[in-house]
Amino acid sequence: QVQLVESGGGMVQAGGSLRLSCAASGRTISTYAMGWFRQAPGKEREFVVGISASGIGTLYADFVKGRFTISRDNAKNTVYLQMNSLKPEDTAVYYCTVRSKGAAPLRARTEYDYWGQGTQVTVSS
Repeated sequence: QVQLVESGGGMVQAGGSLRLSCAASGRTISTYAMGWFRQAPGKEREFVVGISASGIGTLYADFVKGRFTISRDNAKNTVYLQMNSLKPEDTAVYYCTVRSKGAAPLRARTEYDYWGQGTQVTVSS
């Protein structure tokens, strides 16, 4: 089983930046796609971004294109999410996830099978 631990969340003003980290343990994730989802109060968990096993292929939700960047360091078994130009509507719990069934990222929540506990991101206006 893969364990995922997110870190780097916090409170920032609109226009600010945060860098989230997702550390995996229990298994090497170098052959699996990884992703980030987020969930605001009263809303469904939604896809933010995914990255292929190699780190070459990426898939972004429209609402974060040009602002967020996903990357991975397979030697460290870690995935990152650089978040710039943050908006109040980005406020949510951000979850790291692994798609152990394949190397390519997909948008559907059901494609991912391991999840971290989440890290809170709060953007004030």
